[in-house]
Amino acid sequence: MINAGIIGASGYTGGELMRLFLNHPEVNIVAATSRKLAGKPVSGTHRHLKGFLDLKFQDLGPGEARESCDVAFLAVPHGAAMDIVPELLGGDLKVIDLSADYRLKPDAFKEAYGFEHRDPRDAVYGLVELHPEVAEQSFIANPGCYPTGASLAAAPLAKAGMISSVIFDSKSGVTGAGIAPTETSHYPNMAENVQAYKLTTHRHVAEFTQELNRLDNSLTNISFTPHVVPAIRGILTTAHVFTKDKMSTDDVRTLYEDMYRNKPFVRVLDGLPSLGSVRGSNFCDIGFEADKRNNRVVVVSAIDNLVKGASGQAIQNMNLMFGLDEKLGLWNAAAAP
Repeated sequence: MINAGIIGASGYTGGELMRLFLNHPEVNIVAATSRKLAGKPVSGTHRHLKGFLDLKFQDLGPGEARESCDVAFLAVPHGAAMDIVPELLGGDLKVIDLSADYRLKPDAFKEAYGFEHRDPRDAVYGLVELHPEVAEQSFIANPGCYPTGASLAAAPLAKAGMISSVIFDSKSGVTGAGIAPTETSHYPNMAENVQAYKLTTHRHVAEFTQELNRLDNSLTNISFTPHVVPAIRGILTTAHVFTKDKMSTDDVRTLYEDMYRNKPFVRVLDGLPSLGSVRGSNFCDIGFEADKRNNRVVVVSAIDNLVKGASGQAIQNMNLMFGLDEKLGLWNAAAAP
């Protein structure tokens, strides 16, 4: 059995990790940490786990985590993981960071987040479909939710060198803002409403650029505008991909089916994806249509931001790091309708 610890377990991603682990035959949750809630039952905060998980929050230090855990998941705020990771690494413990601290190179991190990185080190970006080297690593930077859906939506066209520019338009449920209430997630402000924000300056653009540049280093014209919609879970991304040459929908399908043929959690559809078809699952559904009038392909992807966009993807990474089938504990249909 793999002994797993979740550092910063009181938020949505921590709760989702524990929910998913309940169905994982090779994992035993030995620690769920929260300084503020230490000594209180986990099910008091994550009420959906009542009767399933007899565990109390702990205030566990990195040294204690190294002694008791085989893998540690960091579900802490951005900027906090870089103070914890150096104390976790160096032994046999495998570490998966769900924050943004190690997703970017130091210079790109400073530009995106506005401060110097206190522990500049390389980590493999844990988007399994684009980084098979995850299986050989002991430290992984789990991708952001927006970049997961967007990068998978555009990757086959980028790999083929067909993109001249791309505009990502994403719609996210309110859980993307985290468990602490905000003006954006406050019910009276969100119900029957759609809000755009950070129209040209969202920090996740740096992740899109980094990943797509790995596939085509000439691609620099990448734009992104996010929106919050009155849904709890999910991100629907529409990618307007302007191509160097005119393409047919069949041309596009060949690229996507070839790239994702052996990627079990990416489903290339005949139609278009919806949030309801991926809710609660680790799937990324992708559909597309070539614009016959222009050199444009419209690609739509759908993910659950808390699963494929966070906790499920982290478990997918863990499975490969421990030599397990990547589907283990995750091969579940979405909760529909």
